Amino acid sequence: MSHIVISRPCTAVSCTLLVTALCAGVTACGSDGNPLSHRPYDAANQISVNTPVKAREKADPDKPLEVVAADSDGRITDVTAYDATGRHVAGELAADGGRWFSTSPLAADASYTVRVSTENEDGAPGRKVLTFDTGKPTTTRRLDVTFGPKAGTYGVGQPVTAELSQPVADRAQRAVVERALKVTSTPATDGAWHWVDDKKLHYRPKDYWPAHATIQVRSNLDGIKIGDRMRGGKAKPLTLTTADKLVAVTDAAAHQMTVYKNDEVVRQIPVTTGRPGYDTRNGVKVVLAKEGTVRMTSASIGASDFYDLIVHHSVRVTHSGEYVHAAPWSVGSQGAANVSHGCTGMSTENAAWFYDTVREGDIVEVVNSGGESMTPFGNGFGDWNLDWAKWRTGSALIGGTPDGPAPADRARLRPQSV
Repeated sequence: MSHIVISRPCTAVSCTLLVTALCAGVTACGSDGNPLSHRPYDAANQISVNTPVKAREKADPDKPLEVVAADSDGRITDVTAYDATGRHVAGELAADGGRWFSTSPLAADASYTVRVSTENEDGAPGRKVLTFDTGKPTTTRRLDVTFGPKAGTYGVGQPVTAELSQPVADRAQRAVVERALKVTSTPATDGAWHWVDDKKLHYRPKDYWPAHATIQVRSNLDGIKIGDRMRGGKAKPLTLTTADKLVAVTDAAAHQMTVYKNDEVVRQIPVTTGRPGYDTRNGVKVVLAKEGTVRMTSASIGASDFYDLIVHHSVRVTHSGEYVHAAPWSVGSQGAANVSHGCTGMSTENAAWFYDTVREGDIVEVVNSGGESMTPFGNGFGDWNLDWAKWRTGSALIGGTPDGPAPADRARLRPQSV
């Protein structure tokens, strides 16, 4: 036999009773005595901070920030300190939660917010937010930073440069500077600064930049103490983008250039490179400029045999005068012999295509030449001729340390000051 069940609508009274019962259940769940279910208490009496008490007093930016648990029944669980521009202050928390202190310098003439989290002996959370200002710098000597290249779109081999207005030789001071120079890319990639000399740094990734990446460069050095007589100054931020990955590899022994676009071969070009005594440099170079029509003379490289030529479709790859260019006078030797004074020559048609295809920052590599190796610095961008392990030794922050996670991963594992 089948049964028919008829449901009745809930009356106002029964619905009210049901809601009341549910609410009672929720209340019972929320009053189980778990301290984490409580709202954070005001931890003002549980901590002390070494900042001025009076509103108009300024904190000394040369002294580290310190937060201490003043109540023996509680401990500090977390401290976050940052200034009005969003720069965070790095710090260390004692294992017992009794003390937190900053490990990166404060900026002069800045406003800071400090958020302190605590817990009492029962595990209930406490919170306190403090604000303070730092005094003006005691020295007028400033370290300004100029980033390069200029904003625009470049090839995947383009390094980022930082020119300093003052020399910085001390390693500890270099670490302060380097920590404040931030480079981020989308997609993210691991990279590092390398000190070329006391006033110049280069930044490059472990491998070439990703194609179609956006690179953001900024300095958080303003107001930060670098040394007893110098503080950080201003720096204009920089945004770069990358185009397709374009790499041109010239085999000097085979007299052929192979051009790759996004790792696929797009053109094979017969070429001639430097003849014996004027051998083209081996190694990775970066396109410095597209100069078009250039007058080239023997005086520019100190050649013993005289020449004075107007050269078209000229792409510069070294400061000393090495180009990829049109060489219609040597078409008979292209693909068969090396007869130039060090440049890579090709037909006018191929040179026009190459000139229209490449951009600043693209990679031009030479292999199997009898020439010397491209130097890392001083004659253009030879940065990629240092392997990653060697490149890292030029950093004041990570030099001598094992290679680790990518920057984005490090930030998630251990936030650092900015």
